Formats: sequence, structure tokens, C-alpha cells
Amino acid sequence: MSAKDQTLRAHMTVHDAKEAIAFYAKAFGATELFRLTEPSGRVGHAEIRIGDSVLMLNDEYPDFGAKSPAAIGGSPVAFHIQVADADKAVDRAVKAGATLIREVQDQFYGDRSGMVACPFGYRWFLAATKEVVSPEEMQKRWTKMLEAGKVE
Repeated sequence: MSAKDQTLRAHMTVHDAKEAIAFYAKAFGATELFRLTEPSGRVGHAEIRIGDSVLMLNDEYPDFGAKSPAAIGGSPVAFHIQVADADKAVDRAVKAGATLIREVQDQFYGDRSGMVACPFGYRWFLAATKEVVSPEEMQKRWTKMLEAGKVE
């Protein structure tokens, strides 16, 4: 592995890693660190950097249990990218081909965020911190929202 600056890194399986790398570059400003490609073109392993984080990805290898969200009917996994401007980040992702899931709005926990789905089956929260909220205050706001029936 190339970068040793993170203790925990996500490793995702996608249907078309070559296209995913291009999409993540366009949508999120990812830079490719490297990829291992089979003669057939299948990507066995690739690493991209988004901000200060490394994300690993590969094409499907069903024999090894590496199946994409498309192959298993979706993914419960979502990614969170901290950005300077959530509105611009969501707009950029949508223009790159992401599907808007949740409009950008101010959140009770201090972020302004929105959510998109990439063409490869993963959800992405794009958030900018607007207010630093203590855990105690966050719990108060959460409880108030629950009591008011504002949480789906």
C-alpha cells in the first residue's frame, strides 16, 4: 500500500473501477495514486486520494467475495467528505453525474451538508462545518427534533 498516514482506510468494490476513478476525480477532486491492472483491463487494486484521505478500490472479484453494490442490490455504506463549501461540492458532484439524494441544508450538529449517490452505488455526504457543537448540545438538539417529530 502506498500511503501510511491513516490507521483505517475504506476499501470499496465497484462495477467499473476505471470509470469510478475518473468519476471520483471529476466529482470530488480525487487524485489517483496508483492502480494494478490485469491484462484484461480489470483493476485488482487502486488507491485514490480525496483531501487528506486515501480510498482503496477494485473491480469485482466474485470468487473472493468482492462484489459491488450493483451485484448485491445496494450498499449500507456511506462516505463523508468534509469540504469548504457544501453547496458547491454537491453541485460539482451532481454535474459530474451523481444523483442528488438530499438537498444541502443546515444540520443540528453544526454542519451544512447534502447527500449524493455516485453511479457506483455508494452514498456520499458532503459537509462543511458551520458551527462547532458540543456533544451535550447536539444531544439536546437531537432530542428536541425527535420530540417535534422532525426526524424520519
